[in-house]
Amino acid sequence: MRRRTVATVVLALSVSLAASGLGCRPAPEDASAPSGPGQGRPIRLATTTSTDNTGLLDRLLPPFERWWGAPVHVVAVGTGRALQLGRNGDADVLLVHAPEAEEAFMAEGAGVNRRSVMFNDFLFVGPKEDPAGVAGAGSPADVLARIARAQAPFVSRGDDSGTHKMELSLWKKANIAPAGSWYLEAGQGMGATLLVAEEKRAYGLTDRATFLAMRDRLALAPLYENPEALANLYSIIAVNPAVHPGANYLGAMALAAWVTSPAGQRIIADFRIGGETLFRPLAVPPAETAGARTPEAAP
Repeated sequence: MRRRTVATVVLALSVSLAASGLGCRPAPEDASAPSGPGQGRPIRLATTTSTDNTGLLDRLLPPFERWWGAPVHVVAVGTGRALQLGRNGDADVLLVHAPEAEEAFMAEGAGVNRRSVMFNDFLFVGPKEDPAGVAGAGSPADVLARIARAQAPFVSRGDDSGTHKMELSLWKKANIAPAGSWYLEAGQGMGATLLVAEEKRAYGLTDRATFLAMRDRLALAPLYENPEALANLYSIIAVNPAVHPGANYLGAMALAAWVTSPAGQRIIADFRIGGETLFRPLAVPPAETAGARTPEAAP
């Protein structure tokens, strides 16, 4: 089945988010001018701090904005907060990473057309001397059991983000209710939480992308990795226009089409820091991104 172009998505409200032809339209010179299909109407994107802090959105959004003819206004918060913005109608589209919470959001009817975008993984970091011995743990739950047993400082995001939700699920698997002076809640985004862990010489759970983006500023070491058990999946979801008629549904669908298109997926695959890949695309097989064109490359 042939993939439809983004123009088809915009004009026909197609739900085929695997669109591959964003490059078929020339980009307007001024993203603020209402000359693209967006007619000057901005798109409100609520997303996780990891996509913003790492710089991925600085690569991924500008080609789309030039084509769309209007800016994407980004609100970078934890996934829980992003989903709530969607429920309230304060966002048009969400880029989030908490599958169970996303499924609940969809079941409520708050979102439509959820699509997988990319993935990486979580890892445990901490002081290089590793006083709790987590590097020798046999599972993520064992990591937390060792930290709790040693009452070694641990900094939680504590903000209902996707990372925080993963952390809580791991404590539950370990049959531990963390409490005490050794367990600290930052209540902040991933970057700020890593800085608190650095200051406290504490352990923490982080997404790989944010850690790689900040590692030159940190003395924290990656101590435990398990990509299969600690998989971190990102999805894009349009806010349901039947619930919030004022939502920019056309813009949400067009942006979803872009980030899941071969050209958008290639930008995600090529985004690296220090030679290391931060996110791996999920929507399009890698072979199909090779010849994809961005809007700037359109004839």
